[in-house]
Amino acid sequence: MQVLVETRALHKRFGDIHAVRGVDLKVHRGEVLGFLGPNGAGKTTTMRMVTGFLEPTQGTAWVDGVNVALDPLRAKTRMGYLPEGAPCYPDMRVEEFLGFIARARGYRGPELRSRVEHAITAVNLTLVRRQTFETLSKGYRRRTGIAQSLLHDPPVLIMDEPTDGLDPNQKFEVRQLIRRLGKDRAVILSTHLLEEVEAVCTRAVIINRGTVVFDGTPAEMDAKAPAGLKANRLDHVFRQLTTGDLPAGPA
Repeated sequence: MQVLVETRALHKRFGDIHAVRGVDLKVHRGEVLGFLGPNGAGKTTTMRMVTGFLEPTQGTAWVDGVNVALDPLRAKTRMGYLPEGAPCYPDMRVEEFLGFIARARGYRGPELRSRVEHAITAVNLTLVRRQTFETLSKGYRRRTGIAQSLLHDPPVLIMDEPTDGLDPNQKFEVRQLIRRLGKDRAVILSTHLLEEVEAVCTRAVIINRGTVVFDGTPAEMDAKAPAGLKANRLDHVFRQLTTGDLPAGPA
């Protein structure tokens, strides 16, 4: 399988704080990776280095073969990014916002209109396309955020808490969308929700205190739970791995 995201020996220091300590990661086309960790574990810092918003203290990140540090603009053309909290101007209509983002990415004329229409259709925004952002439900705000990340049809999607704050029906719809998008892309979900891993992800990576303590499938993660445990098995494994009661390392 084609590797679309790779990090090698990624480190980040903030003064005396060693936030990320040698993270090695590969994400292939067709994978939906759940990137998990407790608060302060280093997952957001890692994602910011992969997306080019932070420069690593040491190590390298590539997106679709492009070195993020050496060619950040080109690397960003190969990825779509949904930050936590849907990005938009409250008085902009959905289609206006998507047009604004498309222009920022260099599209003009018929190509711009085609990109906007495709994004609206892909995430089912037709019914709200002329509504202002401030009038949208949380579910449609997240959909609009996903739509802007898809305008340039990137091979890599990176999403920070894509279903945070959504009701069960909205979560179901967004997760179905992520599954579809992940069939021919590499998708990374930074999340703290174990149910997200079970519902969407083909693979999970857990980071704790700046290092990877688990890398495997949801089934391999489940297998680390006690045989007699019937409920919340992934939650149990997550707690054990991030409190030091299970051996760390890949599955």
